[in-house]
Order: sequence, then structure tokens, then C-alpha cells
Amino acid sequence: MERETLLATLLLVLGGAAVQPLVLLPRRALGDRSPQVAERRAWRQLWVPLLPLFLLGAWLAGWALREPDPVPDRVAPGVLLAASVPFVVVAIRAAVRAVWALVRAPRDLPIYTAGLVRPRVVFSPFLARSLEEGPVRAAWEHEQAHVRHRDPLRIWLAQIATDLQWPWPGAHRRFAAWLEILECARDDEARGCGASGLDLAAAVLAIARAASAGSPRRGVAQGMAIDAGLIGSGRALQERIARLSSPLPEIAVPPVRTRLGSAVPWAVAVAMLLCAGAVGAAWGEPVLRPILAWTGSL
Repeated sequence: MERETLLATLLLVLGGAAVQPLVLLPRRALGDRSPQVAERRAWRQLWVPLLPLFLLGAWLAGWALREPDPVPDRVAPGVLLAASVPFVVVAIRAAVRAVWALVRAPRDLPIYTAGLVRPRVVFSPFLARSLEEGPVRAAWEHEQAHVRHRDPLRIWLAQIATDLQWPWPGAHRRFAAWLEILECARDDEARGCGASGLDLAAAVLAIARAASAGSPRRGVAQGMAIDAGLIGSGRALQERIARLSSPLPEIAVPPVRTRLGSAVPWAVAVAMLLCAGAVGAAWGEPVLRPILAWTGSL
């Protein structure tokens, strides 16, 4: 069997199976009054179930580097391909939804942030005509916070991570919870830059009314849009308005993370992947040989 084909098939079968136990874990309470800190924790919770997939992929890549092409072991391609069918369906569905999110028209909102590589704020004259200067400035500051954090790209990646955990509902609940706390974090960042909470609440309500008056569209909460806007579900919207109407707690605006602090998680992730690849290159063949031999005996 061709080495690359076997590598992809093993990644689908073993990686897909390794993801399932962590997907079923209940969502942990974020337990922090600061939305910025809670948002980062919710972001990590989205990706934790996929950690075995990444580590196993690096391990298999290390194994493949030491294997001849084609792989000489006796392998039953039909058995492996049959076992990979459910995970192939999940992967194809995630890919289709990711492409659809890129090509579909953005939601019809007066102001939102769009663009994966170079995010930009799309501003409608509706705000200038219907709102005073304070709410317009508050909405602009909120969307500028989305731009600084490249949130459209993060929403798109989070959607892909959620779709790779389909059909378990826990993944979608983690995605929806992250989107809600994301908006609260950007609210507080805008207020920290001088925007008034009451002005921002007025802008949120005006945009929500404008969106409800237009044609119904599937929103970010359904995982099919990658534009960052000011609206949310009814319950989340009520909680946001109540929060924006209250004074901004000092703990809600923690110090800005340094570049070193932001780079540490990435450095740890890269180190883990490199270690997994080295272990696969050194000891992958003795581990996989019995598995491949077992499939060949079926």
C-alpha cells in the first residue's frame, strides 16, 4: 500500500477515534470575572478535544519518514478504508462548511468586521443616520477590538474545530459559549478604550432591531458565518445589555499580555508536536506493525 495513502487512512481512523472520548467531556465552568481571561479559556476548551488528533498526526508523520514506499507490511486496504468512512464524512462536512463560510455573503448588519487575513470594519450609513455620535463611536471601538484580535479568522478556525467534532452537541455548546464571551470581552476592551457602556448598549439594540427587521439569516451562533458582529441570541443579548448598563469592573480589563506571554502556548504546542514526531520516528514501527498485521489477517 502506498505510504501516503496509508498515512492518511491511519490518521482518519486512529485520529478520529482518539478525538471521541474528549468530545464527550462536559464543558467546564470558566470561573473568571474577567471576560478577556474567560475568552482565552473558552478558546482553549474548543481545541482540547482535537489535541490527540494533532499529536497522533505528528506521531504518524514521524513513523512515515522511516517507512519505505510502498509499505511492505501486509495490509488490508478494504478494512482500513471501511473503518475510516465515518471520519471521512466528518472531514468532508467540515471542509464544505468551511468553504461555504468563506464564499457566502456576510450578514446584513449595519456594522461588522470581516476579512480573514486583513480584517476590516464594514460600516453602513444606517448608524450615522439613526444613532447619535456616542453609540456610533462605541460600536466602532467594539469592531476595532475585533480587528486587533483578528476575530473573523478565529471564528472561522473555531467553526472548523467544532465541525471536526460533529455530531456531538457538546462541541457546538462550547462554540456558542465562546462566541458569547468573545463579544463580552470585546465590549470591555471597547469600554477600556473610552467607549461608554450605555452608548454601546444603545448601538447593540439598534443593530439587533435592524437585523430582526431584515430577511432572516443564519448567524454566527449556527457556525455558518465568520463576520464578527454586535448581535447575539435573545438570552445573551439581554445579559449583554444588563452588563453594559453596569459600571465596568476594574478586573474586567487585565493588563495587556506581553509578546513573550502570548508566544509561550505556541512554543509549548510546537514542542509537543516535535516530540510526538520524534517518538513516532523512533518507536512508531513496532507499535503499528501488530495493528497492520491484524488488519491483514481479517
